[in-house]
Amino acid sequence: MSSWKRDAASGLIVVVPILVSVYVVGWFYWRLAGIPVLGGLAEPVKVALLLVVFAAVVLAVGFLMRSALGSFVEGLVDSAVNQLPLIRVIYNASKMAVETALSGTDELQTPVKLEPWEGMRMTAFKTGKTAGDGRDVLFLPTAPNITTGFVIEVESSEYEEVDEKVEEALTRILSAGFGDTGEQGTPIPIEEATEEKRAPDTAE
Repeated sequence: MSSWKRDAASGLIVVVPILVSVYVVGWFYWRLAGIPVLGGLAEPVKVALLLVVFAAVVLAVGFLMRSALGSFVEGLVDSAVNQLPLIRVIYNASKMAVETALSGTDELQTPVKLEPWEGMRMTAFKTGKTAGDGRDVLFLPTAPNITTGFVIEVESSEYEEVDEKVEEALTRILSAGFGDTGEQGTPIPIEEATEEKRAPDTAE
């Protein structure tokens, strides 16, 4: 690839996400400002007040979900929504996306390597759950859309835990394999790279 193409690609990688983020934030702001409630207030005050109310509702629901009543209500909502043919697809997809993005458990954010076919390795993530027969439940995401994938049950001996951060694994998946990784898609540990640079060249 020529120099100007590399420069253009590098620039797009930086500029496009910024523009998209600004557009989304602006779209969200004007949508909130256009809600016909509290019409007598200035737009910034209205948006700020709506965000505070939204945050309060989120925290209240989150507090409720820590109780048995919250789990019961969530089950009722899931059951009711899953009876609707089209809505249930949108509901379950969005719920899975939020859980994947916001989950803070170490098990869900532990990348592993498994070999579904001989000579082929794929990246999956632990969920911290086990099947009835004791097998580990893994989530195998698709690329570049990590909100879809497969829930698989495998023996612990059938996958390999790797010294890799979740950000590195997600970068490789979201970039469809074009992320910054080491050879054969395995990120190079910083310690090893540093030692290689410091090691004297003894070959003559």
